[in-house]
Amino acid sequence: QTPLKKTDALIAQMGITFLNAYVPSALCCPSRASILTGKYPHNHHVVNNTLEGNCSSKLWQKIQEPYTFPALLKTMCGYQTFFAGKYLNEYGAEDAGGVGHVPPGWSFWYALEKNSKYYNYTLSVNGKARRHGENYSVDYLTDVLANMSLDFLEYKSNFEPFFMMISTPAPHSPWTAAPQYTKSFPNVSAPRNSNFNIHGKNKHWLIRQAKTPMTNSSIQFLDDAYRKRWQTLLSVDDLIEKLVKKLELNGELDNTYIFYTSDNGFHTGQFSLPIDKRQLYEFDIKVPLLVRGPGIKPNQTNKMLVANIDLGPTILDIAGYDLNKTQMDGMSLLPLLRGDKNVTWRSDFLVEYQGEGYNGSDPTCPGLGPGVTHCFPDCVCEDSYNNTYACVRTLSTSWDLQYCEFDDREVFVEVYNLTADPHQINNIAKTIDQEILEKMNYRLMMLQSCSGATCRTPGVFDPGYRFDPRLMFSNHGVRARRFSAQSL
Repeated sequence: QTPLKKTDALIAQMGITFLNAYVPSALCCPSRASILTGKYPHNHHVVNNTLEGNCSSKLWQKIQEPYTFPALLKTMCGYQTFFAGKYLNEYGAEDAGGVGHVPPGWSFWYALEKNSKYYNYTLSVNGKARRHGENYSVDYLTDVLANMSLDFLEYKSNFEPFFMMISTPAPHSPWTAAPQYTKSFPNVSAPRNSNFNIHGKNKHWLIRQAKTPMTNSSIQFLDDAYRKRWQTLLSVDDLIEKLVKKLELNGELDNTYIFYTSDNGFHTGQFSLPIDKRQLYEFDIKVPLLVRGPGIKPNQTNKMLVANIDLGPTILDIAGYDLNKTQMDGMSLLPLLRGDKNVTWRSDFLVEYQGEGYNGSDPTCPGLGPGVTHCFPDCVCEDSYNNTYACVRTLSTSWDLQYCEFDDREVFVEVYNLTADPHQINNIAKTIDQEILEKMNYRLMMLQSCSGATCRTPGVFDPGYRFDPRLMFSNHGVRARRFSAQSL
């Protein structure tokens, strides 16, 4: 059972499904910035969903926006470009130019002011504010985005190639389904995997503080959220069907690439965390990625490790742009899409997140002290200042592994062997081979300071990897010493 039956039939079954697609940061704004720039967060400097965290800030507009892949498509490759939907969470903020700011690179711009909504929102229509109310037939955002997209396909120039980015807030909260779908999936609840509603023992303190078992009201809440999310996706499924039909009608379907993905995962009850994202586990960092288009054989799956920083390079590669001219950290997926033989591919990538907290105590949870945020009922806080971590996620013939370090007083380490433990229940940091730990620590430092081509160097489990323990004490000094002095 899935809310995306048409999407599955029209994209997945007609193309390729990437089984191991990830985001380097499981939060909307950093992740969207990674898609647009092809860069890791430490290179585009968007660290959270606030203006202070560089989300759609003046600095972002000046330094990163002119070099996004849509900007290159339009200026260098002659594409007509169309954007509709949620851009960056703080887009339209008064301190950053309001909705009058249209980022470079877009011929047609229909962007949602601020964060996710379904009714009662403002769109920037090529820099002019357009208010929408709460009348389903003219205001329901997913359908409005579908109609704008169909209009673009109807009236665009046929003499230039085109690129469209349609960014539905669905299934983001407030999870308002279209009226015809509010009764759908009556029996659907959040998956009860082996990590559902259990204590996150051996994990970072933020995970350990979750109340276990969850209260009945928390479980009811997360099940309702899960079901409502599915209901909102039925309208996304309709949007995709309409677009594919329109492309077919225009005679353009066979020479158009269609990508379907998300900006982050979401948890519903794993390790007793009711609902949110921004954690390092698979359920938050893994996303769908489906692609159909010319030269892609139908009904394929691919197990290579891919990330959202690869989307920009892939689309520029399709457009014939020389990727050596960019500063992007990702890799073009085009060889994988075409099914080229003997492609050398990465065996790891970086996950990084900078925790958010408040200086004051949360009034509803005074016992937890200052520095926490996003506290749900029962004082389960989803974030904190020291929920700041970096991970190497490795996938090779020999290892399916995640190695993470927290930037906190205890330099907490989490390591998971996903072959034996796909739901990441057992942190093996204290039992895994010391040499692997040292190599992973060194690789993590390399990736955290990488830029462009150095982000694509061989990983620990690649044949070309070279490890010299002495380097741990020269280049990076403090951090490595802190790590090696710690008894794991």
